[in-house]
Amino acid sequence: MEHVILVIEDDAATREAVKALLEMRGYKVVLTANGNDGLTKLRAGLRPCVILLDLTMPEKSGFEFRLEQVVDPELAQIPVIIYSGDAEAYARAADYGAAALLQKPVGIDVLVETIEAHC
Repeated sequence: MEHVILVIEDDAATREAVKALLEMRGYKVVLTANGNDGLTKLRAGLRPCVILLDLTMPEKSGFEFRLEQVVDPELAQIPVIIYSGDAEAYARAADYGAAALLQKPVGIDVLVETIEAHC
C-alpha cells in the first residue's frame, strides 16, 4: 500500500524540500500552500496516512484548518503533525489536538520517525 502524506505549508522552498525528502523515503507526497487548499483536497477524497501542517499561513492558517478538520467526521480521524517555526504559534499548538508537535527547523530523522509512527 502506498502511504500518502499531505503537506500543508506556505513556504515553497520548505514544501519542495519536505517533498523531496519524503519521496526519497518512499512516500507519495501531496502539496498544498494553505489550509483552504488542504481542505479542498481532503473533501475531494484524498485520504493521507498523516497531514504535516504548518501553522502560520495566508488564506487559512493551520489553526483554522484544524478547527474545520476536527468537526468533519470524514476527516477528523486523519492524524496531524503540526510543525512550526513561529514560537508563539507553537506554544498554542498543543490546544489543537495534534498527533505530534514539531518545532522548525525539524531534523530529518525526527520528522521521518514521527511520520512513520502514523503511516
